[in-house]
Amino acid sequence: MSSTNNIIIPEQFHEIAPYRGKDFFEALNRLVNDPGFEHAVRYVMPDVDYPEFVKSLLQVKDQNEFQTQVMGRFLEMLAASTTRGLSIDGEENCEPGCNYTFMSNHRDIVLDPSFLNLCFIRSGLPVTQVAIGNNLLIYDWIADLVKVNRSFIVKRDTKVVQALEAAKQLSAYIHYTLYTLHESVWIAQREGRAKDSNDVTQESLIKMLALAGQSADLKEKILEVNLMPVSISYEFDPNDYLKAREFLLRRRDPEFKKSQRDDLFSMETGLLSNKGRVNFRIGKCINADLARLQSTDRAEIIRYTCTLIDRAIHCGYKIYPGNYIAYDEINATDRFASRYTTEDESSFNDYIERQLDRVEVADVTAEERAFMRRMMLTMYANPLTNQLAASEC
Repeated sequence: MSSTNNIIIPEQFHEIAPYRGKDFFEALNRLVNDPGFEHAVRYVMPDVDYPEFVKSLLQVKDQNEFQTQVMGRFLEMLAASTTRGLSIDGEENCEPGCNYTFMSNHRDIVLDPSFLNLCFIRSGLPVTQVAIGNNLLIYDWIADLVKVNRSFIVKRDTKVVQALEAAKQLSAYIHYTLYTLHESVWIAQREGRAKDSNDVTQESLIKMLALAGQSADLKEKILEVNLMPVSISYEFDPNDYLKAREFLLRRRDPEFKKSQRDDLFSMETGLLSNKGRVNFRIGKCINADLARLQSTDRAEIIRYTCTLIDRAIHCGYKIYPGNYIAYDEINATDRFASRYTTEDESSFNDYIERQLDRVEVADVTAEERAFMRRMMLTMYANPLTNQLAASEC
């Protein structure tokens, strides 16, 4: 068993839980001696004094210091160099002493929960544990890095029987984290990112959360995890052209699947490329609205929970000029022309063309480029489209 602060982590969670106690320090030692980790650090921070960096890593006292001092400083550097500002709204919705399951839309493989935690560090709020799919743990050092950084593992691509057991284990761990460790968790509203930015909560995720819990009642089990919707709004998605490429390749071949190399490149691109302005909006915990639902039908409870989360996320988007421009072009309208200038429109269209120029696919026809352009515009229009459709904004 692993222990920290007199808390014993049950063996049933050891495989997926973040490292603690001696496991944490052993993982740090493995990391600094791994050539892959050193290469990644030098790639992300070209001017780093690696021996000095290693020394500072090995001097951290605990996981909290690693996350706030080491990762916090790195993320501040990243925010300064790749964004035009990182902001958060709705912090007042977090009640002191209450632990939440923060559930958000998903734009970036790595940075969504990392930037959210940076916002919490800035505000003096407790950081969250983070759910991350094991499909991204391409190398052993990546697995070590995420687990020293308070991430827990979501098992994907398992067989049916194993998938159910993995879901039960994950659900139990989330409940355990909230009520025994007294820590919040972050999890995306769906497996993988919505390629077209049409953010919709997967019902299977809500079902997973309700597998564990103290109550025998489905609704009560969902209420136990204190679902808190979070809207993430990136002015520019660094991976937009890679998503457009994927749309094209899947159009050419419906059986197309991304490789691990594709995932790794997406992580690198998301980390290091321009994101413009980035905003997080914390909505209100859905418990009060969910508790008012009178139905005892399981399917209706699950659907209503998803509806509450989706509506809150859609209402919470920060809408940027590019979203308005894309919406107007996609819908052949000038409905939002007052929300952007001619300069905004020219700049945004130039950006889209530059991103399309980066797509590496052989023999792209004019019609295929137009298809990719429309898919990219759809990515930027959908947050506004969904916000307009959400009745309570």
